Amino acid sequence: MSKNLNRVKTQAEIEAMREGGKMLATVLQFVKSKTKAGMTTKDLANLAAGKLKELGGEPAFLGYRGYPDVICIAINEEVQHTIPSDRTIKEGDIVNCDFGVLWKGLITDAAITYPVGDISDEAQNLLAGTEAALEAAIKTVKHGVRVKEVSKVIEKTLKNYGLDIVRELCGHGVGHSLHEDPDIPNFGADGSSFKLKAGMTIAIEPIAVAGVADIEFLPDGWNIVTKDGSWACQFEHSLLVTYEGCEVLTS
Repeated sequence: MSKNLNRVKTQAEIEAMREGGKMLATVLQFVKSKTKAGMTTKDLANLAAGKLKELGGEPAFLGYRGYPDVICIAINEEVQHTIPSDRTIKEGDIVNCDFGVLWKGLITDAAITYPVGDISDEAQNLLAGTEAALEAAIKTVKHGVRVKEVSKVIEKTLKNYGLDIVRELCGHGVGHSLHEDPDIPNFGADGSSFKLKAGMTIAIEPIAVAGVADIEFLPDGWNIVTKDGSWACQFEHSLLVTYEGCEVLTS
């Protein structure tokens, strides 16, 4: 992960991130609405690329450290950074779409995970718990709060749902680059004492699994999967830190 200083954004930069964030949310909801069993993840990536082009934005992921597509799309046991392919989506799967938009020189980053048809109770709990962790973190973020307080509430929420936490991946600052300071782990009250400041922009992304969160990279160097085959989930929003709390930029 490249490290860049997360500086307080100007009003013009914040407005650009609001605009880009709305594009991003529109693309994710469009892809979700079009997802059907029998489609491939590359089909979904093509939908995302076409919709973003229509809206006027640029894909933030394409070419980042050599990443070859506009979006990461993971299914079931795939955890993150999965390159769209000819893998077919089946009834009962869960699909994670992680997407970034570049607009007026500023980047927003967000992700959703959603079911295709009816899913198991275990999968429903995985989605509910991971999304609840993001919501709890959003309620915690405000000017002066330390990163470790955000990490602590994410960990507590995921554990309450019986989920294991992928510790190798974390949230981060976002804006001028895809990854800015600070890292925002999804665990640990003893983590960073970095204080958030009003005007900073961050991406929070709980990543959890229904089984054991031991992961491995596949030979393509990007795709990460669970070693035990258990299913994984991610939800993510880009946020603007404010004195009163935060503003979700990717809704």
